[in-house]
Amino acid sequence: MDKIGVKNRIEKLTAEINKLRYEYHILDKPDATDEVYDSLTRELKELEEKYPELKLPDSPIGRIGGKPLSKFQKVRHQVRQWSFDDVFSFGELGKWEEKVSRLINKFSLTRPSGTLSQRERGDVFYIDFCCELKIDGLKVILTYENGIFIRGATRGDGIIGEDVTNNLKTISSIPLKLNYPVDCVVVGECYLGKDELNRINETRAGRKEALFANSRNAAAGTIRQLDPKVAASRKLECFIYDMDYISLTRSTGTLSQRERGEYGIPETQIEELELLKKLGFNINEEYKLCKNIEKIEEYCRKWIEKRDSLNYGLDGIVIKINSNGIQKALGYTGKSPRWGVAYKFPAEKVTTVVEDIKVQVGRTGALTPLAHLRPVSVAGSTVSRATLHNEDEIKRLDIRIGDTVVVRKAGDIIPEVVEVIKNLRTGNEKIFHMPARCPICGGAVSRENLEVRPLSTETTKRGRTSKTSAATYCLNPKCFAVEKEKIIHFASKKGFNIDGMGEKIVEQLMNEGIISNAAEIFELEKGDLEPLERFAEKSADNLIASIEKSKKIALEKFLFALGIRYLGEESSVLISKNLAIIEKIYSNAINQKSKIKNQNDNSKCKIKNLKDIIEYFSKINKEQWMGIKGIGEKSAESLVDWFSDKDNLKLLEKMDRLGVKLENYSKLLVANYKLQNKTFVLTGELENFTRDEAKDMIRKAGGDVSGSVSAKTDYVVAGENPGSKYDKAKKLGVGIINEREFKRLFK
Repeated sequence: MDKIGVKNRIEKLTAEINKLRYEYHILDKPDATDEVYDSLTRELKELEEKYPELKLPDSPIGRIGGKPLSKFQKVRHQVRQWSFDDVFSFGELGKWEEKVSRLINKFSLTRPSGTLSQRERGDVFYIDFCCELKIDGLKVILTYENGIFIRGATRGDGIIGEDVTNNLKTISSIPLKLNYPVDCVVVGECYLGKDELNRINETRAGRKEALFANSRNAAAGTIRQLDPKVAASRKLECFIYDMDYISLTRSTGTLSQRERGEYGIPETQIEELELLKKLGFNINEEYKLCKNIEKIEEYCRKWIEKRDSLNYGLDGIVIKINSNGIQKALGYTGKSPRWGVAYKFPAEKVTTVVEDIKVQVGRTGALTPLAHLRPVSVAGSTVSRATLHNEDEIKRLDIRIGDTVVVRKAGDIIPEVVEVIKNLRTGNEKIFHMPARCPICGGAVSRENLEVRPLSTETTKRGRTSKTSAATYCLNPKCFAVEKEKIIHFASKKGFNIDGMGEKIVEQLMNEGIISNAAEIFELEKGDLEPLERFAEKSADNLIASIEKSKKIALEKFLFALGIRYLGEESSVLISKNLAIIEKIYSNAINQKSKIKNQNDNSKCKIKNLKDIIEYFSKINKEQWMGIKGIGEKSAESLVDWFSDKDNLKLLEKMDRLGVKLENYSKLLVANYKLQNKTFVLTGELENFTRDEAKDMIRKAGGDVSGSVSAKTDYVVAGENPGSKYDKAKKLGVGIINEREFKRLFK
């Protein structure tokens, strides 16, 4: 190949590799495998090493990194960089909107650079906003001349930053050459994906190096590496969100009229983002035009809920007046733009003081220590209580009354103490001890002995081993707190779904001596309720009507409502699906270890009411319960214990006398066996049906539903805003399908 041929080959390779990079990192539509990309890159590198004079300015080989620097050079920004003012509540956001509206109404319809356009004059009287995700990363400023990337800098003090060009060239989502040869200065956010952060921290842990606390710290540390090869080894990404400057001239002459239309000065922030994308920049596509403050709030709330589903850190929403003309008219204060603001998401970790530690008793009798905190706002709500889990956790963290602690709350999870700031101790803090007796009934308390399967051949010779549970339990089965929690669970939505029977009402009815167990709910009459505080005639009527309606209940909900330890929602469904097995075991029609064809066929099953439940369930032993696929050892032991207790059976007899009836369980009958032996996990928001409807579809097709992902899971059905189950499925290599693919399984 002669030199002209080499030159043509280098030009074509450079263009092709940059095209593939653009498709992969910007459009997220890879058109070639990594092997093809790597092969082309190797060929280009070899040619450039042999003919360095033919290397092009936008060569992708330049991303690999140059020589290490001794220090970063300072660089003055062409356009001063500003920071948005922060707001921390929707009330503050509303005040900002009112303020800018007043300022705009005071303007004459002119600006320093000339009169407003007709469109902008309309916008003065009707403001709309562009909302964008606020990525938790490091701000960078990129300069292009004639479409070629010539410099990248950090923000610094807003006037002078540091030249980090070589490190930024290693980021594949930053174009070295734009799709059109214009001069411009753009602003963006460099970030490190959560997956990449985990990979880097695993490597650092193996080398016994300090781990990065979060992706922002890792991104900042990477950008400021003096050796670009270190930056290249960490896969940073970058979103561009602003254009400080653009020139519509180029070295070859001015743009044509068509080009000016396509690449002209944008009049709005939305148009600016669209122009950035046309030029070849990676923009975050989740921006939205909002017409009023209510729509902004709706957008913010959506992303508060979805933030954990993203692979990058998100710490808020940036709200900008959409019209660039109005932005220029409003201008800046001494430190920030008047035309925009950053709504910061509620903190998920905050510090506060443990004022006391008290113990509550749950429906299983477990004693749970609770930290009573100095009230503090976390994750959008005021928190004054946090779980400490158990005595072992208190000792592990060394939490004392009076300590300053870090409290965490994510979504609807109960707040918990995750760290003690011991440097702030005064010496007056008090060590907490679990009570020797139940704080509610005064009964004895104890830790359970748990049987553990041996883990080695040596321990196998000695049989099972025992260890003590972390939790402490009240040993009094009639403890007021235990009964109260049982009744609350019994009446909950997933149980009998008795509307109006919440925690306060249950406690009130128990304190007045009106009910002492779940069965007595069905004895309540209007006259029992009307004399009580909180009960007017209408509320008494409503509760009685709700109780009457609840008497007809599906078997799986009934079993769940009983509060049998280790028997959750899915285990209750498994039992309901396999009544035929229970009946055959009971009648000794088959050997208890053999498999039964059409084991889910309950159509001719004799178990129809609570009398049948008492008769059949009380005779099944642990091994027979475990013969039902999905019922584990602990669940089986609890079922035997519960149905062997005479008081529990009397409770069922009383419910039967008071009119509690099992619904026809035809909903659980298997219509076909398309999904037999397949286990599904549901995560996220489904569009076309509810979570319960999806579960019924799976069960009717012979499949099973689980609440957690494991290597044995066949499919994870992921809707909008999937959670941690989605991430775990990816990690385990479990099949992930969307709603459309899920529906195809039933055709």
